[in-house]
Amino acid sequence: MKVTFMGAGSTVFAKNVLGDTMMAEPMHDVEIALYDIDRQRLDESYILIDAMNKTVNQGRATIRKYLGVPQRKDALRGASFVINAIQVGLYEPCTVIDFEIPKKYGLRQTIGDTLGIGGIMRGLRTIQVMKGFARDMEEVCPDALFLNYTNPMAIISGFMQRYSSVQTVGLCHSVQVCSHCLLTELGMEDRLEGRYETIAGINHMAWLLDIRDRDGNDLYPEIRRRAKEKNAGEKHGDMVRFDYIDKLGYYCTESSEHNSEYNPYYIKPGRDDLIEKFNIPLDEYPRRCINQINGWAKQRDEILAGGNVTHSRSQEYASRIIEAVLTDVPYKIGGNVINNGLISNLPKEACVEVPCLVDKSGVHPTYIGDLPLQLAMMNSTNIYTQLLTIQAAVTNDRRTVYQAAMADPHTGAELSTDEIVSMCDELLDAHDEAGYPCLREP
Repeated sequence: MKVTFMGAGSTVFAKNVLGDTMMAEPMHDVEIALYDIDRQRLDESYILIDAMNKTVNQGRATIRKYLGVPQRKDALRGASFVINAIQVGLYEPCTVIDFEIPKKYGLRQTIGDTLGIGGIMRGLRTIQVMKGFARDMEEVCPDALFLNYTNPMAIISGFMQRYSSVQTVGLCHSVQVCSHCLLTELGMEDRLEGRYETIAGINHMAWLLDIRDRDGNDLYPEIRRRAKEKNAGEKHGDMVRFDYIDKLGYYCTESSEHNSEYNPYYIKPGRDDLIEKFNIPLDEYPRRCINQINGWAKQRDEILAGGNVTHSRSQEYASRIIEAVLTDVPYKIGGNVINNGLISNLPKEACVEVPCLVDKSGVHPTYIGDLPLQLAMMNSTNIYTQLLTIQAAVTNDRRTVYQAAMADPHTGAELSTDEIVSMCDELLDAHDEAGYPCLREP
């Protein structure tokens, strides 16, 4: 059985996911193909994964590395599972472009990897690369299951699901930790064990629709009371999502720094009082990138010290999905799949995040029905930007890029239509010049 990891230069994430895979009983003898376009990062990941194989798996796995587009088909050939964790354009030059050009127009962002103008540009340039991935997989591993971790999740997964024959499910980290983080933040740790929950919506804005303790008692009345009290007290790191609880009635999966830019409510021209009130960390993602880059050499050396690379199985879904398919023992995940009526008051073409069961025959999403209307409203404002971004990347049409940005609630709240067109043109041209085109394949 072969697992191919696309974007293996994401060394720490590759360690977690592939370490999980090796530790699962059916995958001890797995063949792992590491693929990246950066030779140094690929070599570093190979050294680490190979060392971990010897430490936690008695060297039973086979580890191979593949560099660049000429070796991409060989990396994919015969794979049963393909894990995708690429970042097209990295921090430099592309994330810098995504943040600095919008600033010239007065448009401020926090993360810029999922929605907003940053998410649109990241989605466009990534889909241009994914077109090649899809063609190669259809040729050399047509039956493989594609596990997508790359953001913008709904845009990339939605493209693969609608415009290729590749079996695709999008996977995020936030579903697993959503209610645990909420209850912990509110001092309700005693309700963690045995709790039952339902989460559905879209990636990074899926809703904790129901949460009950082991005896079936609804925890939301107490959650709503405590969240309102906490937001009225001293500042903390989750004020936007707690404001969601107060105004919309429900908590959502992804962090407040993310959700502050998915709507028109918190980041507004001339409203620094809102930035202060809701403790919004503008330019948060570039800061994280710089810190990660600066800290990587030290982290690499610590991980590889003495060659004794240890690992404990994480909460990531990938290895659990592979195990469920191989053993036919069902496993429940929160997966990103095409809607097709699963959430009945969202567009059928949308990529939605819903509970799914995985077994030998694949990923089986569950029917949710209607979301509460105010939650469907919030999701819909994001979905049309996602759908237009996919359409722009498929057609390579610049006007559709403008329309995707106009549909984005944050961009539209801050800029005029003429400003949006001018900003999009400048961004598209800058990505072309940097070698990461958004409206043609590289």
